[in-house]
Amino acid sequence: MASIPKKIIKRDGRVVDFDPSRIKDAVHKAFIAVELGDGEKAERITAEVVRTLEERHPPGIPSVEEVQDLVVGVLKDKGYWKVAEEYQSYRKKKEELRRLKRELGIAEPKLTVNALEVLSRRYLLSDIEGRVVETPAQMFKRVAKAISKADEKYGGNPKTSENIFYGMMARLEFIPNSPTLFNAGTEHGQLSACFVLPVEDSLESIFSAVKNTALIEQTGGGVGFDFSRLRPKGDIVKSTKGVASGPISFMRVFDTTTEVIKAGGKRRGAMMAILRVDHPDIVEFITCKRNPGFLSNFNISVAVTDEFMKALEDDGEYWLVNPRNKEKMGRLRAKEVWNMITKSAWQTGDPGVIFIDEVNRHNPTPEVGRIESTNPCGEVPLLPYESCNLGSINLSSMVEGSELNLEKLRKTIWNAVHFLDNVIDVNSYPLKEIEMMTLANRKIGLGVMGFADMLIKLGIPYNSEEALRIGEDVMKFVEEEGHKASVQLAEARGSFPNFDRSIWKGRYHAMRNATVTTIAPTGSISIIAGCSSGIEPIFAISFMRNVLGGTRLFETNPLFEVIAKERSFYSADLLEEIAKTGSVRGVQGIPEDIKKLFVTALDIQPEWHVKMQAVFQKYTDNAVSKTVNLPADSSVDDVRKVYDLAWKLKCKGITVFRYGSKPEQVLYVGKVETKEGKFISVESEYAGGCPTQTCPFPG
Repeated sequence: MASIPKKIIKRDGRVVDFDPSRIKDAVHKAFIAVELGDGEKAERITAEVVRTLEERHPPGIPSVEEVQDLVVGVLKDKGYWKVAEEYQSYRKKKEELRRLKRELGIAEPKLTVNALEVLSRRYLLSDIEGRVVETPAQMFKRVAKAISKADEKYGGNPKTSENIFYGMMARLEFIPNSPTLFNAGTEHGQLSACFVLPVEDSLESIFSAVKNTALIEQTGGGVGFDFSRLRPKGDIVKSTKGVASGPISFMRVFDTTTEVIKAGGKRRGAMMAILRVDHPDIVEFITCKRNPGFLSNFNISVAVTDEFMKALEDDGEYWLVNPRNKEKMGRLRAKEVWNMITKSAWQTGDPGVIFIDEVNRHNPTPEVGRIESTNPCGEVPLLPYESCNLGSINLSSMVEGSELNLEKLRKTIWNAVHFLDNVIDVNSYPLKEIEMMTLANRKIGLGVMGFADMLIKLGIPYNSEEALRIGEDVMKFVEEEGHKASVQLAEARGSFPNFDRSIWKGRYHAMRNATVTTIAPTGSISIIAGCSSGIEPIFAISFMRNVLGGTRLFETNPLFEVIAKERSFYSADLLEEIAKTGSVRGVQGIPEDIKKLFVTALDIQPEWHVKMQAVFQKYTDNAVSKTVNLPADSSVDDVRKVYDLAWKLKCKGITVFRYGSKPEQVLYVGKVETKEGKFISVESEYAGGCPTQTCPFPG
């Protein structure tokens, strides 16, 4: 009588123990993705596959490919054609990834199935008919070669740099912002993610800014504006004997332009609108996004001053000032305005707050100009016409065993600063004014991603004092080493032209970049790197991801999957149960220490989000993009406490998002509903942080 095979031949020729549970897990995931879960069906199909194996291979050892062929055959025989197609499709994608891994010449880390989807759809070059003509390895080589060319200007060896740059990208240890991946080595050549454009109080300036915004968004960049110079609604317009329509009306022009441009088809456009808290139209600005769909391409933030915060602490009033003539136009009670801000943020996620005087206390070039705005996600405060290019180090890949490899991290920091500084020289700027200002200050934004994954590997819960200490220590290390690398580059290449007018003149004998560090919301590039976004907590343990053509992938945090198998509580049924909320909180069968370790963004009390942002801000030249995610039942008072704490802890800005407060999100709990229950669902490029479509996820 035939017996169950004891061994199986892997693709590399190794013979290992045959484990039927692996078949069940794979089949169950296929069922979940297509028919949304049925553990009993998966059990029956697994039994059928094993029985067939017994019949077909009584004395021998089957190969992995033979077993997978059997799975497809049994699914079709049983009438589960869609599940068979899903299983077969996933199998082909995995084979493509194995081929890419061989091509990249690296064993670990490897691209995920969704990373390949995102790369193919948005990053890899295509021909005129839309066919992808580039592999991920070729993309990394294209980018590395283009960026290394700057070394020729300074007498360096571009080939050496090209190999270094390619290696750290191909190993997914460092990934630059999306426009660099899109455009390096192409005819477009615009490589920066972040811009700020001035908007003066004239139609010529306003519509010049609209045109320049379109040019920038075509290349994948995001733009920020301060609308505070525009005269208030109802104010006099001498040239026409009419009255002004106010900043919000002109914001609609920018919003419509962005809707048309759609960021050149690469990613949806996004903008930041800032208005000073003492502008006469501030109440209309604070409440403007309570209308669903209004200004949908804008994030908005109130520029809050020290004077306002002092009035808030004293329960006093403050003056509104007409920017046209500096005339005082009335007083508002600070507490009422603060309550209005927090209520609107509770309702819609907008506005955020920029502590504008705190930002300027850390302005690296105060003699050059005052900072009035930031890029769309708030992590890069910029002068008018400045741009900045970003890149992030994958901290998860810096963990070896149970420790952070500081030497590896140091080496990556220095190479990344070199890379980002080179970008400034090879960049094709959309406007002459942007080129001049960017070359004068040479700002770069080196940040991190995979922080939550790093904590899990180190066994440290995100919402703990130890995590705050680790976060502060890591960012201090990144900033100190980043500054050393910038100083060394300045010694060889010269300081940025405005160095003598900067805060660095008294601290360093030379400095290549006016800013070095930034914490960005690394959406798409986190997907590519296969790690958590920026410094955000993980957003879910198991979940559905919507990909192309209306299909879904059932995903599980790979670190959770490994630990669950090591600790012997893994099962596909468990993953399905977790996927109903994305959280392990309240799920039976999971050890308590694992529940504490795998906390999600919505599991964590709001103050931990703010505290984490603050410890990273302490050692970040620019700013920190961090979303405080709040559950749907949070109160306005919860939002107020978050904003109060952000001011107390010297954050440069703060953003909250209460689940369900916007009509369109990229993360839904219970959105996908079947007879088996409701499942958490996310869009293809969501990696954590702000779960709305207003976020550009620049990376």
